[in-house]
Amino acid sequence: MAKTVLTPQSEDFPRWYQDVVAKAELADNGPVRGTMVIRPYGYSIWERMQADMDRRIKEAGARNAYFPLFIPESYLSREAEHVEGFSPELAVVTHAGGKELEEKVVVRPTSETVIGEFMAKWTQSYRDLPLLLNQWANVVRWELRPRIFLRTSEFLWQEGHTAHATEEDARLYAKRIHEEVYATFMREMLAMPVVLGRKTARERFAGATNTLALEGMMRDGKALQMGTSHELGQNFAKAFDITYLSEQGRQEMCWTTSWGSSTRMLGGLIMAHGDDHGLRVPPRLAPVQVLVMVVKEGEGVVEAARQVVADLVARGVRAELDARVDTPFGRRAVDAELKGIPVRVEVGPRDLAEGSVTVARRIAGGKSSVPLGGVADTVTGALEEDHDALYAAALAHRDANTSAVATVEEAAEAARTGWATLPWSTLGPEGEALLAESAVTVRCLTMPDGSVPRSESDDGVLAVVGRAY
Repeated sequence: MAKTVLTPQSEDFPRWYQDVVAKAELADNGPVRGTMVIRPYGYSIWERMQADMDRRIKEAGARNAYFPLFIPESYLSREAEHVEGFSPELAVVTHAGGKELEEKVVVRPTSETVIGEFMAKWTQSYRDLPLLLNQWANVVRWELRPRIFLRTSEFLWQEGHTAHATEEDARLYAKRIHEEVYATFMREMLAMPVVLGRKTARERFAGATNTLALEGMMRDGKALQMGTSHELGQNFAKAFDITYLSEQGRQEMCWTTSWGSSTRMLGGLIMAHGDDHGLRVPPRLAPVQVLVMVVKEGEGVVEAARQVVADLVARGVRAELDARVDTPFGRRAVDAELKGIPVRVEVGPRDLAEGSVTVARRIAGGKSSVPLGGVADTVTGALEEDHDALYAAALAHRDANTSAVATVEEAAEAARTGWATLPWSTLGPEGEALLAESAVTVRCLTMPDGSVPRSESDDGVLAVVGRAY
């Protein structure tokens, strides 16, 4: 039934994506071009992402703060490469309070500059370091081709900013966020396999000396950058005079990092796991893990359904009751599939008379009859199995659609339907520029064992190339 609700992926993947966003009640387009309104169900998924990510960030030692939405234009011009990189995307305020401003104000596209200003103010001694900050905020980047969650003119994110006494300490912290916070979050909460690597000079963040990235493959074979962690060297420290008095009594320049992940992860969730029935939300992430549905009225049915919910909640399962018998059961079941709720427990008079219920699994598929007394055990086991199954399916899809090639031409051909890997020594900046003419980019540089190279010149470095969102 649900196949008539959505455009099939094989027919038109972008249309399928738009259908899911709308019909699973995730978001709507906002009144200003490129903006979005995140609906309650979509926002509940984001809240769970945010809460788990926030926990991991705090475990890595960072503390939350908040910085202004408006940044003086002069701040951006102090780091020339940074402003040049963001210039086409900037939204600039020229008038406020009924008059022209003496200095233009930029609506933040990211906050390195304003945070750098205050890092300089708050850092006097080596005892103040490392300074580890994070903020949850909205940012504005004026996108030419917006798409909900993937590229919007305003989006939600976290951005971390840190200052360190040494280059090595900054490098290790950027690496820690990349591997211990982001990569484990993607795997453990989003059930998403990601390739970890470093960006090429062409692709790295404006003003950074090194950008570490996490790339996920979507079901159409394209790449989506799921998060980045940047080593900024001393570029911003010099621009904003972020210095400290060392233990030896010398005035030293700090080394800084920045790192971020955003509501783009919601877009990645949809495109990495969704099918022709809609979303498939990883059980650990799902706001509602189990929907207990009253099929139709009957003696003791609603009471039994309520008891199932209570039993599941007591076992730590996020369960809700759907007793809307005035709405056809088929419509409610399709809606639950569209939203990707991992498990449905269907309670009806006929099954109840036999002391059982029907358990339907969104990820594994299929239905089974389960004794009432065994529902909690069955459901908790299914939730853990289905998280692992979702990850395994995404990994198998990525592996099946990644080709090892030997030439630039072969890489361009492979990128029509998936990814290609080839030695960076073969591709190089010239080959990268050639691929870019066909809208194929180097997603990251990685090692054959999946580790991250220290530099582009390390022996055996592989380039992962593909088309991207």
